[in-house]
Amino acid sequence: MSSVGLLYVGAVLCVNGLVQIGLVRPRGATVLNFTVGAMQMVFPTILVAGANGDPGAILAASGLYLFGITYLWVGAIGAFDLPADGFGWFSLYVAFTAAVFGGAAVVLQSDPVAAAMWWLWSVLWFLFFLLEALGRTRLRVPTGWFAIFCGLGTCTVPALLQLLGLYAPSAAAGAALGLAGATVLAFALLRGRRSLPAAAGDGAAGPGGPDSTRIPARIVIRS
Repeated sequence: MSSVGLLYVGAVLCVNGLVQIGLVRPRGATVLNFTVGAMQMVFPTILVAGANGDPGAILAASGLYLFGITYLWVGAIGAFDLPADGFGWFSLYVAFTAAVFGGAAVVLQSDPVAAAMWWLWSVLWFLFFLLEALGRTRLRVPTGWFAIFCGLGTCTVPALLQLLGLYAPSAAAGAALGLAGATVLAFALLRGRRSLPAAAGDGAAGPGGPDSTRIPARIVIRS
């Protein structure tokens, strides 16, 4: 993923994470989702068209469509109040594919940081699957916090380092990123479990339940 695209993916993940924790209304994130989703469809198309059959270039561009479809779908869910179960099952496909891309980053690109990024995205999209396809709404707030971490740690910071010419992937950096992601996810899940008595059960419309006065966050995590 290019540094420019990665920068804006970081923004949309952060905003969609804020939707999940109830600080942004779903419709308030639609413009960013549609914009970044369109970018993630146009950019890879340009890259594939200019790849001249180069398998490496096509591989690098192909994963971007997964995110482009994600953000366009999430934008439509937020704008038109569509059901999110189909998106949830698509997220399972993205989670599997992202795990494969992570392996390719190690084997074909020798980039452990990119591998850690892909594997963390795989975990995030698997959470989207659990949340939207299986209705595990108790995961909504932890998923939101993890999305924000991924937006900053796997997108914004690497993109800025690339743009400034300071990106230097190493095994240590990849391991540190993976450990940070695991720590954030574990802490978010633990905090979410401790707050269960005050939270909505499975099937609730948002973090505070069907009758909550909090901002509804029924469907806009992804990113």
